[in-house]
Amino acid sequence: MIDLSKIEEKEVMEGFKGKFIHTENSTLAFWEVKKGSILPLHSHIHEQTTQVLEGKIELTIDGETNIYENGFVAVIPPNIPHSGIALTDCKIFDTFSPVREDYKNFV
Repeated sequence: MIDLSKIEEKEVMEGFKGKFIHTENSTLAFWEVKKGSILPLHSHIHEQTTQVLEGKIELTIDGETNIYENGFVAVIPPNIPHSGIALTDCKIFDTFSPVREDYKNFV
């Protein structure tokens, strides 16, 4: 059993604070994002799913822009450019497969 309240929150980039759990094959990221925070255009080898738990975020995935809010899930295939901006304060749950080795530095 993992108690999220015992995991230290880390600021990965301005306005993005996360708690991370690494399994054998994936990384789980629980984010708190401040309104106006920008996710710069980037891509990575990981398949990513992004579920908005609270708030609204605008995501551009492979050139297509949509607004995501509670109940919406974005699926981002590996190596696809994506970016975003938090339209409100947000709580977001991401999964990455395979494991985000670079996020292990934040544990």
